[in-house]
Amino acid sequence: MLLHATSLLMYVCAPGWRVSCRDTVSVCLSCVSSLSLLLLLLCSLDWPSTMPAGLSYETRSCLSGSRKVCVCVCVCVCVCVCVCVCVCVCESERQNLLKTVRKCVVSRRHGCSKSLMSCFVCPLGVVAVLVSDDCSIYFLLLKVLPALAMGNAVIVVPGKTTALPALLLAQLFMEAGIPAGVLNVVTGSEALLGAKVAQNPQVNYQTYSGRQQTGEALAKAVAGWGVPMSFCLSLSSVCPFIIFDSADLDSAVDGVIELAFKKKRDFQWVLCVQDSVLDIVVARLKLRMNGMKCVPLATETDRKLIDAAVLDAQQQGATLIQSCPPGTGALYPPTVLCGLAPSCESVISPPPGPVLPLISFRSSAEGVALGNHSPHGQAASIWTEDLTLALESAKSLCVGSVWVNCHSVMDPALPLCGRRESGNCTDGGREGLYQFLRPSHSPSLPHSSPSSINYANFGSTASKFMIPEGFDPSSVPRFYSQFVGGQLCKADSGCSRSVLAPGGSVLAHCPDGGRKDVRNAVEAAMKVQPGWMKKSPAARSQSLYSLADSLDKRRRDLTVSIQTQTGISLEEAEKEVQLSISRLSDWAARCDKEQGGTPVLPQSGSALSSPEALGVLGVILPNSKPLLSLVSLLGAAIAMGNAIVMVPSEKYPLPALEFIQVLQASDIPGGLVNIITGGRDQLNQALANHSVIQSIWYWGSKEGCQFLQYSCVSPLKRLWLHCEEEEEREAGQNWTSSNPSLQEELWRKAVVWKSIWIPTA
Repeated sequence: MLLHATSLLMYVCAPGWRVSCRDTVSVCLSCVSSLSLLLLLLCSLDWPSTMPAGLSYETRSCLSGSRKVCVCVCVCVCVCVCVCVCVCVCESERQNLLKTVRKCVVSRRHGCSKSLMSCFVCPLGVVAVLVSDDCSIYFLLLKVLPALAMGNAVIVVPGKTTALPALLLAQLFMEAGIPAGVLNVVTGSEALLGAKVAQNPQVNYQTYSGRQQTGEALAKAVAGWGVPMSFCLSLSSVCPFIIFDSADLDSAVDGVIELAFKKKRDFQWVLCVQDSVLDIVVARLKLRMNGMKCVPLATETDRKLIDAAVLDAQQQGATLIQSCPPGTGALYPPTVLCGLAPSCESVISPPPGPVLPLISFRSSAEGVALGNHSPHGQAASIWTEDLTLALESAKSLCVGSVWVNCHSVMDPALPLCGRRESGNCTDGGREGLYQFLRPSHSPSLPHSSPSSINYANFGSTASKFMIPEGFDPSSVPRFYSQFVGGQLCKADSGCSRSVLAPGGSVLAHCPDGGRKDVRNAVEAAMKVQPGWMKKSPAARSQSLYSLADSLDKRRRDLTVSIQTQTGISLEEAEKEVQLSISRLSDWAARCDKEQGGTPVLPQSGSALSSPEALGVLGVILPNSKPLLSLVSLLGAAIAMGNAIVMVPSEKYPLPALEFIQVLQASDIPGGLVNIITGGRDQLNQALANHSVIQSIWYWGSKEGCQFLQYSCVSPLKRLWLHCEEEEEREAGQNWTSSNPSLQEELWRKAVVWKSIWIPTA
């Protein structure tokens, strides 16, 4: 009985909510134990020997047994009473604790969380989610649910196939108690309704999932309304299915058959097979495809596209593997186009329906190169039993998701991030939530009507700051050069611009760069960026520390340059330089702090999620805090492994030009950072039209923001736009603020996420 009571008491004390009453329980347990030992000691005494001598032996034995029974009953009663007391005390403590927790939860919901939200990030507001006709319900939910979870109201414009599921989803949310107006579904044309929704000043963000053609039309219709927009163009993406010679060929062929012919495809696929196993794979494909039924096509237009693609492939020497001869109508047999060249149109843009292009490669490096040959970067499937080869290939492929010995595996816990022409947003995972949040310190684009812009001639007009005729260059103290490929050089056009002081006098002259200067800078950045990205985070950190040390040594020159150029006081200029040194040190310390992880997944196997560099970035700097803004953006870009082409402030370029000497004295490789001066609109147009630039960070006019929104869909780029009027209104406070959300936002703009799926047997 005592042991049972002790066990019960220990069970009562075990849960975490009973920690506060453990002292009471311990005291009661000690009392029960002491009393029990005392009573048991009394029971062990020789009771008959202590009784009067006149009693018979039978009477003495009966009295002794009765006393022992009474002692045992007393022990049990004491134990039960103590247990009840302990349970009551613990229950009282539990109720008090629950009341406290409820108060804390309510306080956090209405107080602490609100203060944190206002200090760091806040919801966007009203979010419009648009999906195309043939987009699956999964991609719709991948947008809607995170937006709602982050506190936004959502307007859904579904396609034809997702209209009914979207309406059912809205009905389920209403039955679950979601307030009216939080989730809204409007059916119709996504391009037309998307433009109408963007014209509403209450809409703060738009995101689209679907095909590239519809996305381009939507971006052009929305440009200029002040609504940021992101794209997930997965339906137009071409993904490689790579089979190495070390793969389990039976499993790989089964995966090909299932992926290409037996299920609805979210992406277009190209089969890449190593030469040493090409004949075996082709033979097994013929065996597996024998007797397969024809697949229904979506529309009659698809049949015309397939016939044209197959005829063009045969004219280029391709051979066909078909389950049966093609008939007429909206049915087509599963088809593999063998022997195609990587430049064939069917490989670059595969036709819809059950048609799979097949190309071969010799080495594993060539296979990875073929996988990166496509302008898209949504996903890839690689098949090999060599884990080292699998991880190296997955790391080298420029895609958002890599499936090792599997395909089409998705989970909301992992980010789905398109690269290049496949998208400019991140869906899923913790990283996907930030798509629907904005830092509280960052002003949004102003809502207004689009300006009348000639997009074809934007940025082609001559600058108004050209050197006037008859000007005496000997009166100017200095001619500056721009920084391209680690070398000082003049503009390709040979023209220069005058740099004016706050009073209107000419301080210096700087090059007037243009399209060819941007081309040279991007070529130099392309050469050095892969090597810089492969460096260890510790090595990149040391280079940034050396850059901060070089900046500290030229503190005086940069302080004078800022004061002379902007007209601020010497103390303010010194403070900006000191903040710039600290900002570089912060980025150097953060190089090796941000890594990926292995999230817990419901299905078997494991997955890796890691941030990677975007590539080559284009940055057009603001007028406020010309040095601090340059250092903040430069540090974020190169700390994560990117190369950068920077356009200094058109009004205050001298601090950036003085910073070139700091770059030359540091360990930063030549070509990693390029600085080009010139007309902002002209260089903006050159950066927007360059296919290698992956992202543009822009501070400038409303017309410049509108041009980027209009033109940066083909080729697709990630945009981070800031209107000059809003930046001047903030007076540069964003750059001097110690708010950690600024560094977080810069870091998230400088990386892209990759997920690697590794299944188990």
